[in-house]
Amino acid sequence: MNLIRNKKYGMIGFGKMSQALTKSLLEAGSISKDSMYVTNRSEKKIEKARETFGVNTCANNEELVDVCDVIFLCVKPQDLLDVLQSLAHQFREDQIIISLAAGISLKTLKKFLPNSKRIFRIMPNTAIRMNKGVIGYCSTQEAEALHESIEDLLSPLGLVVKAEEGDQFEALTVSCSSGVGFLYELMMYWQDWLEEHGFEPQVAKAMTIQTFLGSSMVAAHQSTTQLMHLQDEVVSKKGVTGAGLDSMRELEIERLLRYSFEKAALRDQELGKTLV
Repeated sequence: MNLIRNKKYGMIGFGKMSQALTKSLLEAGSISKDSMYVTNRSEKKIEKARETFGVNTCANNEELVDVCDVIFLCVKPQDLLDVLQSLAHQFREDQIIISLAAGISLKTLKKFLPNSKRIFRIMPNTAIRMNKGVIGYCSTQEAEALHESIEDLLSPLGLVVKAEEGDQFEALTVSCSSGVGFLYELMMYWQDWLEEHGFEPQVAKAMTIQTFLGSSMVAAHQSTTQLMHLQDEVVSKKGVTGAGLDSMRELEIERLLRYSFEKAALRDQELGKTLV
């Protein structure tokens, strides 16, 4: 039994991620238009919520909190705590709070929401638009009975992963959410190199996408958990692929990527510390 189905859902903030989340949840049938409420500081985004998605809009955050049972906090981390300070005592104990704010811990959310017990943090990535996302979540102890329900709600959007708050959730945020940006950086290099060798931009883009997509699909259909085994299939002794991989390893590409991950993780920690 899903304990959070057939509720009224509210989104405080309607930026790109919350729009993607709304679109995906509506298309999956997880939430109906009539049960979704949105508020935002920008009137243009409010108009988009009504015209593009057909959902209800509220005049302000206070009205949304009063109406809704499940509330998504989709405000930027640097703005969230100010928003919560003005709303804190309007939240009810029976409501379910779902925060998308990077770096803002459950402990901090509980501090700023003294009436709230059932609190989730979720971290989706942009691939939820295609129902191929990774959505990590963790929760307060009081919300543990809702884990199955939250997974059922979000599973049409992609792979839902429960993570322990702290190192695990931070690693998921960096690798799967920020990691999308890292992959696009690599894809840009691929496309640029192909263009430098005479391919038209659109063709170079299509070749790059198909290479990444095809490789991912092959990996998805293999039972092995070791990607090394798939790599071995395309590497021959003294071959072209091997020569390129040898160069990558000499340049310590793994070390550079790990360093990038750690820098992103440090920023995630800084957000949590500086915003409290």
